[in-house]
Order: sequence, then structure tokens, then C-alpha cells
Amino acid sequence: MAILLEHVTAVTMDEERRVLKDAFVAVEGTKIASVGLERPEGTFERVIDGTGKVLMPGLINCHTHVAMTLLRGYGGGHDLQHWLHDYIFPAEARLDETCVAAGAALGMAEMIASGTTCIADMYMHSGAVARTALEAGLSANLSCGGVWFGAPEDFSPDKCGDCQNQIALTEGWHGANGGQILVDASIHAEYTSNPPLWQWMADYAAAHGLGMQVHISETGSEHQGCLDKYGLTPVQLLDRYGVWRGGGTAAHCVWVTDEDMDLMARRNITAVHNPVSNLKLASGVARVPALLEAGVNVALGTDGVASNNSHDLFEEIKLAAILHKGVSGDPAAVSALQALEMATVNGARALGRADTGVIAPGKTADLILLDFTRPGLTPCHDVYENLAFSARGSDVVMNMARGKVIYENGTFFTLDLEGIRARVEGYALPRIFG
Repeated sequence: MAILLEHVTAVTMDEERRVLKDAFVAVEGTKIASVGLERPEGTFERVIDGTGKVLMPGLINCHTHVAMTLLRGYGGGHDLQHWLHDYIFPAEARLDETCVAAGAALGMAEMIASGTTCIADMYMHSGAVARTALEAGLSANLSCGGVWFGAPEDFSPDKCGDCQNQIALTEGWHGANGGQILVDASIHAEYTSNPPLWQWMADYAAAHGLGMQVHISETGSEHQGCLDKYGLTPVQLLDRYGVWRGGGTAAHCVWVTDEDMDLMARRNITAVHNPVSNLKLASGVARVPALLEAGVNVALGTDGVASNNSHDLFEEIKLAAILHKGVSGDPAAVSALQALEMATVNGARALGRADTGVIAPGKTADLILLDFTRPGLTPCHDVYENLAFSARGSDVVMNMARGKVIYENGTFFTLDLEGIRARVEGYALPRIFG
């Protein structure tokens, strides 16, 4: 389908970071055909008037557990370890594939309405998440979050359920629908596994050309516990087993050291900043300015909404832009543009998706429109400032993923919201909570 978006203010996030006023962006099929200040020739099946609106790349949420939407706010008021062991793990033990599909659909609806077009997700029953993402229209890098609580000497890939999950996920879903779904290898965290799994997962990723997702140094106790046990930080320890040989995403990175940052820059490891979740669980504040200074790619994630309680990535953008100013006392610590980069081009780089995160000819048409005539976005002296500090997910009036409009003015075109609610309320929540 050929679509023309006309008279938009286009925040391109291209190499020159151009902002084009009264611009025209043409889409053909799944790709952006042209971007410019003159109306392109040709006929279009649909023309969208963008007067008073800002067009920007769709947001990329680089760390989610989307099905945890079912546990929104559950077990609040605790640190990570108590929250996980006393609330989350027992609830998750009651999940089945139907629950995960329902929670994933609900979470994706929330993401779509607030401007997200691509996610990196780590969770169980990942096939259900993949099917839901295909239905919803979102692109997704999926992983199962490998764990092994057994003794190292007892490990084998045949005994480890997550090794089998990894194989099934890769063989069933990697590259689905022209790359809409990509599969990453994953280790949930150092503290939920041990060396034989790290080695197996590293070797499997290398053999199949997969990315890698890991929780890293989220809390001080996790980081120190690894030092006490192995004499190395989690980043350094996993590097010894080849986990980072192809790069990867390291979620949280609150307690990483300067030496870790140097290693991350060398190994092409992205730090995925989750400021809301890290503050809610009192895990701390990642040293994002230092990570950027060290040359580490920094992206943004919401984490699961059980510890957030929102999938609105605009909230993460704002917090990423203001939090480090307050912590450092430097008003230039993280700029509005840098925070927006984390949610777009940096996220695309993190997930190995060079075809998105930018408005440019030939790129995938992952685009969102925000209504800048609303009171909270008026006036606009600087579009980056308004996007980073004033915009909310509720200001998104259109979401186009892979060239298809999947949401517009409150209407979902790929998801049945009432049906999702019925499955959540009629099946998933009673199964979990009785």
C-alpha cells in the first residue's frame, strides 16, 4: 500500500539529526520511499494530513517482559530479591501459554498506543509471545531468559529446559515474516545460572548468529555477590565464557564499573537503561553519562510493568533525560536529543536492526505521529525538548509498523482489545490469583 504523510514536522533521527518542517514522507509497502520538502510524484492509496503533528521513528523498547502485564504493580514496596522470590516467581509458576499470550497481547496494546514499534523481550512460553507480536504487528527480538539452578556438574543441554526452549524458539521463529521476529540467545542473570549454561548459550549463539540478552549488575548485592564468588564482575565473568563474543544487550547495568564500561565498549555490549524500574525497586541509578563517555551504546527499556508500572517509553525518555541532571548537578548530563536517541537509533543498533529507528528512504516504515496541537505540547520552541520533556504516550495519534497503520486515534487495527480483556480477566488472572 502506498501512503503519503504530508505537512508533518519530521524528526528524522538521521545522521544529521535533521528536523524537517512541512515535510512529505512517502511509504510503499513496508519501506519509506522518500522524505523531503516537496510533494513526491505519483498516486497514493491514502494521504494522511500531518498538519500540527510531529512524525518520528517508532520507539524501540529494548528490555521488556511483556506478559508480566498480568502482574502490574504486584508485590510493590520491596527490593528486587524479595520481590522476585516472595511474589513474582510464585505467581509465574502458575502461568501457562494461554496466560502468557493474554498478558503479552495486553502489554503490546499498551505499547502500540504509546508509540512503540519494536521490542526486545525475555520471558517463558516465548512462542506465544512471538505469535502475539506477529498478530499485533510489532517487530520483536525474543529470548527465553535461560536459567540453571542445578549443580554445574549435573548440567547437560538435555536436562536444562531452557536449552531446549532456546533450540525450539530459534528453529521455530528466528527470521519469521521477513525478520519481524528475531531470536536472541539469553542468560537470565549470573545469579540464576552457572558456567555450563553460560558456555552452552555462548556457543549456541555463535553457531547460529544470534544476539544475546542478559540482566547485568541490576543491584548492588547481585554485583557484590558475583565478585565475592568469582572475583569478577558479572560483565567480566560472562566474558570469560564467550557470552559477549557477538555483542549483546545488558539490561540495567546500575552497578557496572569503569572497567566494565571499557569492556562493554570493546565488545559492542549495549547498556539498556531502565530508570523507572530501577528507581521503583530501589536498585539504584545507572551511570549513564559515564557509559556514554566510555563509548557504550545506551538504549532504553521499561522492564516488566510489575516493577514499573507502565509500558510508556516516553516516561523513560523523560526520566533518562532528567534523572542524571539531578544526580550529577549538571544540566547538560543527558540532553533531550541523547534521550531520544536511546529510544530510537540506539535501540535499533542494540537489536541488530539497522533498517529501523530512522526516517530515511529505504528504511522500514516504523513511524509514529504525535499531536502537537494539544495543550501540553503547545507552544513548541524546540521539538526535541517537547518530545523528551512534555510528550506522553497518550499524545500518540498514529502508529505505523512495517508500513501498516496498526493504531490510529484510539482504534486498534490488529488487536481485539475487548477480547484481550476477556481472556485476561476470565482466565489469566483467576489462574494466577484464584
